[in-house]
Amino acid sequence: MARRVFFSFHHRDLWRANVVRNSGVVEGVSPAGFQDAAIWDDAKKMGDVEIKKLIDRALDCTSVTVVLISAHTAHQTYLSYEIDRSIARGNGLFGIRIETIKNQLGVTDARGPVPASLTRVGAPIYDWEYGRLGRWVEVAYDQARRRS
Repeated sequence: MARRVFFSFHHRDLWRANVVRNSGVVEGVSPAGFQDAAIWDDAKKMGDVEIKKLIDRALDCTSVTVVLISAHTAHQTYLSYEIDRSIARGNGLFGIRIETIKNQLGVTDARGPVPASLTRVGAPIYDWEYGRLGRWVEVAYDQARRRS
């Protein structure tokens, strides 16, 4: 069954994020406006409250949150907020290392640290493998249902 998934990632990883999102096994939700730079830029101009509202709207109707991890993910300003709100909603949660996915220029990324907010909650971390996303989403969904 397709789950609605919130994808959290650093804006510089949009290409890699789309590789994951377009793998065809989940129904994705635009992650906090990153899919549309104009929306994200407008929210940043309005401040912290507007950005958090944008994130909250993106999390609506989702059941699983996936953090896409690369060299800069751990330094995302709103990552902890996204994870905390996901947990409060009862979403399943896990991370995927996406450094090995080539960007639009055919370049991979340096391996980045696992964000402390994922480590803090004991979320599983996977290395990207095409064809596995659906299974990982279902496992996270089932684990979240058992916790609630």
